[in-house]
Amino acid sequence: MKKILIVAGAVSALAASGLAAAGLSTASERQSEATAATNRAEIEAIVHDYLLANPEILIEMQTALEQKMREQQAAASRQAIAESADLIFNSEYDGVIGNPDGDVTVVEFFDYNCGYCRRALSDMEALVQSDPNLRFVLKEFPILGPESHEAHVVSMAFRELIPEKYGEFHRKLLGGGGRADGESAMKIALELGADEAQLRERMRDPEIEAAFRKTYELADRLQITGTPSYVIGQEVVFGALGKDHLSEKIESARQ
Repeated sequence: MKKILIVAGAVSALAASGLAAAGLSTASERQSEATAATNRAEIEAIVHDYLLANPEILIEMQTALEQKMREQQAAASRQAIAESADLIFNSEYDGVIGNPDGDVTVVEFFDYNCGYCRRALSDMEALVQSDPNLRFVLKEFPILGPESHEAHVVSMAFRELIPEKYGEFHRKLLGGGGRADGESAMKIALELGADEAQLRERMRDPEIEAAFRKTYELADRLQITGTPSYVIGQEVVFGALGKDHLSEKIESARQ
């Protein structure tokens, strides 16, 4: 940190000399342009020599910048979550696994053709089984092509028709292996007792596409561009990070 302050001081002095040369109001504005140019050259040499002698300062500066950017992103996420809380946690279009009245809610943005979502399915199962107070919301987020979109349309229609079997449908389609599409999703829906005519009628409901649009807009506000992504408490969590990591985030949200 001391090294960063040294460089910052030199850079500030360099900026001041530049302002003087430009004729702006500074403490050294009465100096001639020649003197200002000399000072600038001296300061540039000091910074140059210092960085050559202490190259690790660049790593420290990069680390500080990355930390600042993480803090800014976290603050932006908290604000976005607060502004869109109802749509995130209580949308009528989402399925709920676990305790519907749980004290902590995990929201997962997923795509049925996301391999990492498939890997994270066991994390969801383990968390819900081990934590009776966990409410797990599944937010359908088809972003991996037309086949994904087809599968999610069937999924949304199925949830409207037979909500009590939505969790089973989700597990079978996401965990079944192979590429999910409209045909594979329809097969599972019929196996679980859906009436095909009613299902196809629901699939034409314009509310399904409206729900997708709202989810895409919400993802933009939360800076979510991939799956799986989670909202836990006031934090957005990216990627299939495993049960233990998610458990830590859940416990933090409880505190």
